[in-house]
Amino acid sequence: MENQQTSYYLLLDMAQGSREAFNRFYQLYSDYVFRIAFNVIGEQLTAEDVCHDIFLDVFQNADQYSPKRGSVEAWLAIKTKSRAIDHLRKKKPLLIDRFEAILMSYEKDQPAEVAALSKMEHEIILAALNHIPKAQREVIYGAYFEGKTQKELAEKFKRPLGTIKSLVRYGLNHLRKQKILLQWIDSDRGERHD
Repeated sequence: MENQQTSYYLLLDMAQGSREAFNRFYQLYSDYVFRIAFNVIGEQLTAEDVCHDIFLDVFQNADQYSPKRGSVEAWLAIKTKSRAIDHLRKKKPLLIDRFEAILMSYEKDQPAEVAALSKMEHEIILAALNHIPKAQREVIYGAYFEGKTQKELAEKFKRPLGTIKSLVRYGLNHLRKQKILLQWIDSDRGERHD
């Protein structure tokens, strides 16, 4: 990254509407912003969208940066991480609904259409499963990734069907409580992401 003074002057010029300053600023920081967005989101197209949004916001609000509050990199990092988390948070209800619908379909012993979930959702849920108790993880993994019905899981693990249903229910509750899916931040704490 170039020194703070250069970046600060580019921001001042951008606040005056300079497209040349914006282009130079973009060249300096686009990879940096993209890496942060990608690390939070884990998906290239969405990370690119977040990156685009950040630079549009920076161009429109360049005068909001204050060197007294920290470096340009820190300012961009905070903006990017917050925007990426907000973007993921918007996907939260859809992901949970789809995941629960798949798991609930097992109560009727109907095969779920696991392939309908995107690769990203698949990877997020797989990572989240590492944070719940082993028995719950095994049952949810069997249902979600192996496409097994709850009856098949009861036979596989030699447990009563009611126990399998409880493990699925408790596993879902643990996923919600820990809020590890998509790296959510508890909105009850009043944290802002702008």
